[in-house]
Amino acid sequence: MRRRLAILVPAALVLVAALLVVDALTDGPTEADERTITAYVTGYSYFDNTPPRSDAISHPVVHRRAGGKGTYADPITVAVGHSRAHGRDALDWAPGTRFYVPSLRRYLVVEDTCGDGSRPQDGPCHTGYPKGASTWLDVWVGGAREARSRSDACMSSISRIATVVVDPARDYVVSAGPLSDSSCRVYGDTPERR
Repeated sequence: MRRRLAILVPAALVLVAALLVVDALTDGPTEADERTITAYVTGYSYFDNTPPRSDAISHPVVHRRAGGKGTYADPITVAVGHSRAHGRDALDWAPGTRFYVPSLRRYLVVEDTCGDGSRPQDGPCHTGYPKGASTWLDVWVGGAREARSRSDACMSSISRIATVVVDPARDYVVSAGPLSDSSCRVYGDTPERR
């Protein structure tokens, strides 16, 4: 009996571990995994991307080009600051990091680099954000199918210091669709769950 018990206990532990992994993969993060920060949220568009008039991104994770609807499954591309050290480029947030921005009612995913040149750590997104914010998130607003003035107005309307949920659970209220398609509507700063 002791030998059978010695085989059953490890097998049961393997089964429990496998179930936990499957659960984590299917359910995603939970409330316990998330944290809230204050970020400076701005926008970038097809017109002011690098290179201009493109939807190219530097660190594809979910998308091959900048985009997204803002749902958990299809988050909108966000660019973050970066620095160069020892000839290497280091993003302020790891590619694939997800955020939820209540004022936009959208999920975001880090897939792009904000700022360019030989010393990006001295420029936008890595430094220079307003006091009270702990980071800078530059959200893709699109704009390829509209006038530049509309994209500029969209970027202006969403720019603010905002509450942001890092590693959010999947159950927040979403106003799905590209930002430029929704006239860049801004909501309150309190996260709401479905």
